[in-house]
Amino acid sequence: MSHPMPPPSPADAAPPRCVVVVPVKPPALGKSRLSDLAEDDRRELAEAFALDTVMAAASTPGVDAVLVVTDDFRLAASMRALGCEVMPDGASDDLNATLVQAAAEVVRRWPGAVPVALLADLPGLRPVELAGVLAEVVRHVAAGEAVFVRDRSGVGTTLYAAAADRFAPGFGLDSAGRHAGAGAVEVGSDAPSVRMDVDDLADLGAALVAGVGPHTSLANGRRATPLG
Repeated sequence: MSHPMPPPSPADAAPPRCVVVVPVKPPALGKSRLSDLAEDDRRELAEAFALDTVMAAASTPGVDAVLVVTDDFRLAASMRALGCEVMPDGASDDLNATLVQAAAEVVRRWPGAVPVALLADLPGLRPVELAGVLAEVVRHVAAGEAVFVRDRSGVGTTLYAAAADRFAPGFGLDSAGRHAGAGAVEVGSDAPSVRMDVDDLADLGAALVAGVGPHTSLANGRRATPLG
């Protein structure tokens, strides 16, 4: 006589998946600290950083989807071509409000997924390193904790995650200190490509030495005097 299978225990349940949210300014406005470059070069590099960041995130195990938030229609088309979802930025002058809005969209489209905010200036992002960070994210979020990754300078933040009902990013001046002060757990110290954001030419040079994605490599090579 057959017996019904018992329901799975919580330990047997699959861990929640992650939806990576990437806010992207229109390239004409992005990376203002690269102002030493020609305007066309700065704009092309800003777009290349975002494309390489998103492409790596979309290739990362454990990522259900990548949701790009941008008001640039041409860039939105490029992101969709990479297999990403796109939504407009209804709070484009406030990054944290943009991310909270996007986290609400994650709840609507992907119930149960963990919203993970990831900045768009990580041109050397490696999927294997991001996957390791996301495994930590899922573990801490399941325990009711928010999570952040400190940038290479030690002052800023490149990634923030929390359960949707606790999602309260604090990007801006000294964001790493703000996130830590709010009780978020720091992860990713052993994931250099997740920490290596590019704000200025020195950052770009360091990223090129460490290795960047194809869009950034091509954009840098098109410059009259490429770095690296």
